[in-house]
Amino acid sequence: MALEIVLITGMSGSGKSVALRALEDAGYYCVDNLPPELLLSFVALEKKAGAERVAIAMDVRSATSLPLVPNQLRELRDEGVVIRPLFLDATTDTLVRRFSETRRRHPLSNNRPQAQQSDLAHDRQHALVDAIELERELLGALREQAHVIDTSVIRSSQLQAHVKSLLSAPISQLTLVFESFAFKRGIPVDADYVFDVRMLPNPHYDPALRDLTGRDEAVIAFLRQHADVEQMYGHIEHFLNHWLEPLARDHRSYVTVAIGCTGGQHRSVFLVEQLAASFSLRWITLKRHRELDVG
Repeated sequence: MALEIVLITGMSGSGKSVALRALEDAGYYCVDNLPPELLLSFVALEKKAGAERVAIAMDVRSATSLPLVPNQLRELRDEGVVIRPLFLDATTDTLVRRFSETRRRHPLSNNRPQAQQSDLAHDRQHALVDAIELERELLGALREQAHVIDTSVIRSSQLQAHVKSLLSAPISQLTLVFESFAFKRGIPVDADYVFDVRMLPNPHYDPALRDLTGRDEAVIAFLRQHADVEQMYGHIEHFLNHWLEPLARDHRSYVTVAIGCTGGQHRSVFLVEQLAASFSLRWITLKRHRELDVG
């Protein structure tokens, strides 16, 4: 059996340690903050030991050697190693808030003594934003080669469940991820395609439907009676039917389709459920509801 490596990279504060714990629970041998210079020799040792599943976390603490990683991954793939890269991301505002709440120092923050730094909170926040944007630039090449997971508004338990579900999908086939979300909480940064369905009839304004979701029969019946909903479903289905094959031929491992409405409870949930059911007949399909999956 070929060695499978899950490579976790991403922004500081985006939840890499949470993802690594999920992989450890799933039976992976996990290594945090492995310097890129040691990657090839480490993999050689694991192959010699007969390892089957390994998870490695790398981040900007190894900034000077991160440019080595893309070529190393190509070399490992040529040797038959299965690489599954995941990149954890979040909005800058979210990352600033997390660093402020935990009082952690960003790895790229200026290391000047505190006494020499401005006492103004605005200046400190500006410096943190600059560090985050520099980190985005340094990690850009790794992000482009990975499946991106947006952790901006999800809980640790949601992230752990999502990582486990992604890795349960077959490696050799494209996996289609449908995600519902609320525009009022921001567009998922991990989406490959975003469809706005806020113009569709809204069950929220019916008191009998307000507390239900797009998975409930009463809401399903309400939405199915509207031609606009059927037409929107048809347009999204036609678009994906046209482009999924080219994406698969381009060796894409995952494609995330995000569908948003105002509250992420009725219309987007309904369409995700219907599309996932239809496309699961041909593709490996996962679904998640960002605003509902809070367990």
